[in-house]
Amino acid sequence: MLRASTKSTAISFARKLARRTAIGVTGTTLAGGAAIAVYTQTESGLGLKREIDFWRNITPVVWDYWWNTSSSSPKVRFHSGELFSWKKEETKLVQSEEQENDENKGRKEVLQSLHKKNAPRIFQIMLDLGGLYIKLGQVLSVTALPIPEEYRERFRILQSNVPGHEDFESVILPMLEKELKSPVRDIFESIEETPCGAASIGQAHRAVLKSTKEPVVIKVQYPNAKWQVPADIECVGQFLKVCVWFGVVDEAASKMSYEEFSRQFLAELDYETEKENLKEVYQSSLDPKAPYLEKGVVLPRVFDEFCTKQVITMSYLPGPKFEEEVRQQLAFLGIDTKKGIKSIVQDAHRRDVENSTNHTSHAGMGTELAMSPNKEQSSWKITASRIIGNFISIDSMFTLVRFARLIIVWSTATSVKTIQTAASYNIVPSSWEEWANERQNAITHAAQMNWTQDAVHALLDVHGHQIFNLGLFNADPHPGNILVVQDSEPQKSQQYASRSQPKIGLIDYGQCKRLTPMERVKVAKLILSIADKEPDDVIANHFRDMGIQTKNDSTRFLAEFGRLMFDSFQPKHLDHTWHKELHKEDRVLYFPKELSMVYRTALLLRGLAMSLQLNPSVGEVWRRHAQDAIRLYETDRSSIEMKKSFGIVV
Repeated sequence: MLRASTKSTAISFARKLARRTAIGVTGTTLAGGAAIAVYTQTESGLGLKREIDFWRNITPVVWDYWWNTSSSSPKVRFHSGELFSWKKEETKLVQSEEQENDENKGRKEVLQSLHKKNAPRIFQIMLDLGGLYIKLGQVLSVTALPIPEEYRERFRILQSNVPGHEDFESVILPMLEKELKSPVRDIFESIEETPCGAASIGQAHRAVLKSTKEPVVIKVQYPNAKWQVPADIECVGQFLKVCVWFGVVDEAASKMSYEEFSRQFLAELDYETEKENLKEVYQSSLDPKAPYLEKGVVLPRVFDEFCTKQVITMSYLPGPKFEEEVRQQLAFLGIDTKKGIKSIVQDAHRRDVENSTNHTSHAGMGTELAMSPNKEQSSWKITASRIIGNFISIDSMFTLVRFARLIIVWSTATSVKTIQTAASYNIVPSSWEEWANERQNAITHAAQMNWTQDAVHALLDVHGHQIFNLGLFNADPHPGNILVVQDSEPQKSQQYASRSQPKIGLIDYGQCKRLTPMERVKVAKLILSIADKEPDDVIANHFRDMGIQTKNDSTRFLAEFGRLMFDSFQPKHLDHTWHKELHKEDRVLYFPKELSMVYRTALLLRGLAMSLQLNPSVGEVWRRHAQDAIRLYETDRSSIEMKKSFGIVV
């Protein structure tokens, strides 16, 4: 009886224990599941989910490279005999230099095959994820980093064929009303639902203010951008480490490029700072001593009351982007524009940076442009260019090309005018009149060719003022961020030449750089030494004062590198051998960050000029601004010293 009772009690206890355990496990599971479900809806959780999506897609590609190329891969070890210790030792004894070369050649062939196989997969992953990955692909398509050509070709597609914008009704409108804390109909008389511009983190819409009837542009950040961009940047950083591990890119170059890349795009998320930057530069543009008014350069005005952390409202600048103007000019100069103007401008100098950044591990400082051909592009044209270059300068060659084209255009325009005048009196055949009408645009293009030359010089001048006088400048002045602003609505092309010259509009101040007075002076001294054709040791010492570090501290290397950065294009820059010899002499280990963005700005603007067959010296154009920076700094320092001498606390 006692045994039965004891057994019954034990069974009852076991049941209670099992029930409580089940409840506890179930409760913990449900609570954990609920917590996970809640977490995945937070910004951090959504970011983590996006990172997981990235690695879920990218892991098969990583595995493919590891399995076929890594020294720790069983497949690679088997083929190299390392799985069998006796064979490994034997291989070490008999391996010759020739065999090592064969192995290196074999590895290159394997990598090339893997690149060809996986480039489409990586490209599709970028398209599927969108956002920052699209921008990353655009950057990688023109970067000076040694990206495999199979990938570069795919990424170039993103320069002209980028994904569309977000839906206005479901995404942009709710975002606007949430940020402005009011129905948009109470603020704006009208808003165009189709964006006038779109990027990886936001898009812009034209609108009209209800209160003043002023036309404006509303720049709206995507709701997901504030968590999506940091998550994407983290993934890019981790993926770059994987690429370094597989030997696809250089470790030092990729690290510094990644740091610059992440800094730029995190800065673009900060609309409040962008708004303040735009306000400051706009205010400086009203100064009659600044070159804006003289050169016909304008900026949009910010409407503070309609700006938030994710919305910027600014005045509308009417007119097409400068890239459309460039497209027409390039077409007349016989240059193919199918792959996109921004890509052409960047490619105009990219190959030279591949040469010049061979001198440096800091590829990020010159990711955009190049001027001279690489060794694979040697041809009779390059040889002829070098021979001609010994007798005639690049400036003269460009001038001859533009002059010849201008003669053709003006002669056509003159013929058109003559025939049209004669046609009004019915004294020319109808076929002549048809020919003249078809070539009516020649009149417009003749005037535009002169204007674009002035416009490029104005862009260099204004950015020089921003760098040295204001200490705040836009480090991303590509043709898509520049407008051709007309005083009135666009008219027919035949009336273009009779109107006043268009103005240049500068937009998008999301990638700005601010320099301290001392930093401005150091850059100014370097610029002046190049503009004044100073000897090597002077240029090199100004470089050293900025903190640049090279492996051998070669004076000649630093001087030539400085001239390559900020002087006009020289015939020797066409010669790959010249770059190769300079690279043997020295290479950069550290490049000062304050000079990095100045260099990038100069390269983008010079790339635009070079694509239009113009060859300005950045140092020459920036000379007076550099002199102003030094003069102002010395005046301020003298004033401070004088105040101190009188016991005034400063």
